Amino acid sequence: MECMRTINEPVEFSGSLGSKLFTNGATLRRLWTEGKWVEGPVWRPSEQCLLWSDIPNNRIMRWHATDGVRVWRKPSDFSNGNTLDHEGRLVTCEHGSRSVTRTELDGTRTTLASHYKGKRLNSPNDVVVKSDGSIWFTDPPYGILSNYEGYKANSELGANYVFRLDPGTRHLEVVADEFVKPNGLAFSPDERTLYISDTGRSHDPDGPHHVRAFDLVEGRSLTGGRVLAEIEPGVSDGFCVDVSGHIFTSAGDGVQVLTPEGTLIAKVRVPEIVSNCCFGGPHRDRLFITATTSLYAIQLATTGM
Repeated sequence: MECMRTINEPVEFSGSLGSKLFTNGATLRRLWTEGKWVEGPVWRPSEQCLLWSDIPNNRIMRWHATDGVRVWRKPSDFSNGNTLDHEGRLVTCEHGSRSVTRTELDGTRTTLASHYKGKRLNSPNDVVVKSDGSIWFTDPPYGILSNYEGYKANSELGANYVFRLDPGTRHLEVVADEFVKPNGLAFSPDERTLYISDTGRSHDPDGPHHVRAFDLVEGRSLTGGRVLAEIEPGVSDGFCVDVSGHIFTSAGDGVQVLTPEGTLIAKVRVPEIVSNCCFGGPHRDRLFITATTSLYAIQLATTGM
């Protein structure tokens, strides 16, 4: 069901900085609603379309301004996070296969990572590709906690890691191991910082609900890990970063916009719990938002990385 609808919720600003990131009179629009828990939006420039996951429905959806919405892949192995590599190939986190895969340009799928030291991954969640081609992803247990977003199983790793996959050797290494439930992640524009969220609050009201900032060492390992911002209400499930380093993150009340220092400067109120967002459109100046059952979009005065 395609459902173009204007949502009459004004963008809220804290000071003048936030207002400069949105066009005058920017209005949230709902583009589609027929999902169960939608996630992992990614803009595909080669086709000028958006792909996103509808996890419990075990499918990847596609939106195009002219063609509308259709099912792009089903089954999708309960896909979650998606991104593109530097050849335009889709890289996907799959709960069902408990792996990170790549869709080749001919449509075939290649498994990039499924095990660590002989043990199956939990359920890869979100993924980013660095400029050197390395693949960084989080591996919380959401896809093995029940049969709703994957297949219920015990964790073989016994922990929830953040991984880096070497593009040449396919060597998989742990870059962070102190998270309760590592989730969204994104690099700063200069790739000197990796932001990673912890959504431990999802299953523990006293659990973490923050975004942490790590410094990169020689481009391949992490140090530090200061708490950049605590998200209230809700959690930072997924987020993206614009060319100036502003962080557009999901939250319980919509999309919250943070400065690189972690100061909240704007909110896009969304009538459903937001899972993730990404930049798209011909000029990468439109924010696409996945929220519970629906896909939304709002015009920006900034552009995505």
